[in-house]
Amino acid sequence: MKRLTLLVFTIIALTIFVVAALLAQPQGAAIAIKGARVVDGTGAPAKFATVLIRGERIDAVGENLAIPAGARVIDAQGLTLIPGLFDLHTHLQSGTVTGLSGDLGKNLKAYLAAGVTTVVNFSGSPETFEPIRRLVAEGVLPSPRLLLAARFSPPGGHGTEGGESGGYEPATADQAHAFMREALAYKPDAIKAFTDGWRYGSGAAMTDFNEQTTAAIAEEAHAAGIKVLTHTVTLANSKISARAGIDVQAHGICDVPADDEVIRIYKEKGTGYVSTLECYRHQERFASLGTAPLTPRLTELIEPAALPAVPKSDVFARATPASRESAVKRWAALVENIRRLHAAGIPIGTGTDSGVVGIHHGYATLQEVQHLVEAGLTPLEAIHSATGVSAKLLGVGAARGTIEPGKVADLVLVAGEPDRKIEDIEKTRRVFLGGREIDLAAIGKAIHSTELTELPAHKVAALVYDGEAADGRTNLGTRIEHSADRGIDHSTITPARVLRGANDHSLFLLTTAGPHDPAYVRLKLPLTRGSVELADISGYRGVSFDVRGEGGYRLLVETYRVRDQDQFAAAFEAGGAWRTVRIDFAQLKRKSENAPAWTGRDARELQFEIARPAGTKAWLELDNVKFY
Repeated sequence: MKRLTLLVFTIIALTIFVVAALLAQPQGAAIAIKGARVVDGTGAPAKFATVLIRGERIDAVGENLAIPAGARVIDAQGLTLIPGLFDLHTHLQSGTVTGLSGDLGKNLKAYLAAGVTTVVNFSGSPETFEPIRRLVAEGVLPSPRLLLAARFSPPGGHGTEGGESGGYEPATADQAHAFMREALAYKPDAIKAFTDGWRYGSGAAMTDFNEQTTAAIAEEAHAAGIKVLTHTVTLANSKISARAGIDVQAHGICDVPADDEVIRIYKEKGTGYVSTLECYRHQERFASLGTAPLTPRLTELIEPAALPAVPKSDVFARATPASRESAVKRWAALVENIRRLHAAGIPIGTGTDSGVVGIHHGYATLQEVQHLVEAGLTPLEAIHSATGVSAKLLGVGAARGTIEPGKVADLVLVAGEPDRKIEDIEKTRRVFLGGREIDLAAIGKAIHSTELTELPAHKVAALVYDGEAADGRTNLGTRIEHSADRGIDHSTITPARVLRGANDHSLFLLTTAGPHDPAYVRLKLPLTRGSVELADISGYRGVSFDVRGEGGYRLLVETYRVRDQDQFAAAFEAGGAWRTVRIDFAQLKRKSENAPAWTGRDARELQFEIARPAGTKAWLELDNVKFY
């Protein structure tokens, strides 16, 4: 007993010593931002104040604060301090000009450079969540606060046009419950639901979610403590989605004026409204002028490789006169509906659809705030929407979005007075994320580098896939994916793991070509999880695989430094009997002669392509895919 008592006292003494030692450690110097006009994100008018930051949080805000000894003092005279901006609708992995894939690292930096400190990402398979979060946590990818959303579309609905396998397509409420439970295993930060299939009158409408299916998605999400944001663009579906319990409508009502009924439902349900005005303003401008402006601020926020394509990059660049007319009409409808909903007291947040062609990362958020003023908000109200209101819509208002003691110090200093002259919102001078100042010079230099953002490259095992795992994964632990030609009526693929022998399995693919040329599907075997990081396969000579089929096929190797659709590829033939195909990397070719040379150090995935005449069926069976 004495020994036990002595041990207890020893532990207590040691604990007290450790705690005292920790408390005695020198804290980081406080930061005092002095002399700024403070627009605090609550909707209150600007005031002159000193803002004191300790660690990652705001410690005090006041006009005559005592500045502690040793504090770093920032003289902010002539500047306005606002909370970091929010963008509730982005596609971070996507490039924003025609023919150029995105550079995730540069895209993230563009938001920081623009003073956008919180973004919601609607792109990518949930397989991308873990590697992206890890790269951000490790500092490989400097990033604003990042919320990653899982995607839900109705079968044949918007979001399924590319035949991609990374989203979920429930047809019923029961299926939505089941798919949500599967998606929640990836720990998404939000859910994106494509509730509306209207194509703005310029094409055939796609399918919609009914109220019961949307309600099932919302029920599961809310039980997990996360928000549901939607693609909803018509008045009728806005009412259905709001009644179903979604949190934020992440597009505006584009077809007709908002009526009293939708306002009543929004109020009853607490629905927020994010109209992605920059997306539609860009399309309206492009439809009217046939070009897009390359402004000085955009030049600062976009990589050099994209600059030449900016003036001619738009989703309607090859559109019909009818679709151009539609773009002009919906802009007018969106502006009027912002005016109506704001006057009725509906919370208006900010989001852009950045990553759509022509909607540029970071820059679009700055434009969005200005468009809210075009739509009738005052500059002060627009800043409130982009900060405090958006934070509340995401459910993070208790932690950030306003400049108040105890809040996280995500702050932006801009030149001028954006609460009076909203164009000044573009004049970003200093950015703080969690109390740490971002090195904007270094961020700008990285954006303007002609080199892509460096990503980790991992050597991978030789065996990629042998069919023996029953969980839909490769031998590398990556999830098998697929894609197709784009369109509502894209080609389809049905993969099935089947018995090849008594104890041997293979992967059988059945495809139906869509009605357009080219018609193709691609089975994807990612070499790293989510194809985010890179695979160094330079130690191998080529790829071999066992195959059966009927006709010609292609093997493609997607690499990081090839930024168009012209990937390294080689054709092969398959017949009814099994054979082993060996393709040396030297056989992989691109159509373009101005191509990055093959190095094997930046591979992302192997793709097996089945291209066939419109409307025809085809098959392919694969086994023992490996490097040699």
